[in-house]
Amino acid sequence: MPTPTELRVLTAPDPVARAAARFAPEREQRWMLCQPRAVRRSFAEEVFGRPDAGLRQQVWMLRQPREVRESYIENVLLTEA
Repeated sequence: MPTPTELRVLTAPDPVARAAARFAPEREQRWMLCQPRAVRRSFAEEVFGRPDAGLRQQVWMLRQPREVRESYIENVLLTEA
């Protein structure tokens, strides 16, 4: 379960979230914290902290604009290989 602090950072103004991204341990977290605030808020509302977060995350990503999906592919998935 996420902490209230994690939620505050996730939904913080862009400069705060981007600063926090430098300290995030996982590439996916860093990517998310560098997204526009509206994207991060949507993720927080629809996915973050839910018991079925894995499934919700997949659905959430599929519903995102192409630009967001492509950014995830480029900055998270392809850099893991």
